[in-house]
Amino acid sequence: MAATVDSALPRLEVGVPARKSRGLFKDAWRRLISGRTGRIGLVIVTVIVLIAVLAPILVPYDPYTDSNLVDSLKPPSRQYPFGADRLGRSVLRRIIYGANVSLRVGILAVLLSTSVGTILGLLSGYFGKWADTIIMRVMDILLAFPGMLLAIAIVAVRGIGLTNTLLAISIVGIPGPARVVRSMVLSIRERDYVEAARMIGARDARIIFRHVFPNTISPIIVQMTMGIGGSILMAAALGFLGLGSVPPMPEWGAMISDGLPFLVQAPWIVFFPGMAIMLSVLGFNLLGDGLRDALDPQLTI
Repeated sequence: MAATVDSALPRLEVGVPARKSRGLFKDAWRRLISGRTGRIGLVIVTVIVLIAVLAPILVPYDPYTDSNLVDSLKPPSRQYPFGADRLGRSVLRRIIYGANVSLRVGILAVLLSTSVGTILGLLSGYFGKWADTIIMRVMDILLAFPGMLLAIAIVAVRGIGLTNTLLAISIVGIPGPARVVRSMVLSIRERDYVEAARMIGARDARIIFRHVFPNTISPIIVQMTMGIGGSILMAAALGFLGLGSVPPMPEWGAMISDGLPFLVQAPWIVFFPGMAIMLSVLGFNLLGDGLRDALDPQLTI
């Protein structure tokens, strides 16, 4: 009888250390780099960011003095790997410096729109009633306009320049994170731990920033990552229409617009900036897909 009872009891192994549990972000990082989509997106984004940050060191360049009409429309060669534009400027150098402009606009616009949209979504979802009605109706008004047309209207009213381009893209991007955060908060505010915090007398601000907001970080990160690609594309579109950076500042959309009249004679002026835009948007979209899978709490390890 004693042997039967002893065999039924769990055995404890002495000297075997307990397995350390990984943190949530370490698990997410492991899932991100283990997936092909996230890994490819991370590589592309890392390369583009390094090129943009190290541009002044890699290729010293002054857009105001860079012009050599003798080499106008020169095809790709050893001197000009990506060819030269109509003013004899190196397309490769301008693409490298244009990466800094495009990434700066894309990242700053997403940070600004996500910050404002997150705050509005938290207030709308948590307090509800009149706050939810007013905030969401304003978001509906913004969504009623096509994003590109609204951005063009804002830049046309305020004037050409990167600052106004940044502002326009930020305003267009506010409804997205606001609606995502609101939908998350509507579910989170009914959880037991939120009700318990209310019962012990916790203030609304503490509940929002200590209990509600941390549980919305994962979708916000995914929204931001994928939003950067859209912001870069919108900035390029505004630059193509002449509503972006002021010449001769290199910007990918403006470079395509500048080379469009020479599309048949010198297609490299349009092709390489277009490839830079495509790779940037593709990289951030792939990274966003990878982050969505890595941060999904329903995934099993």
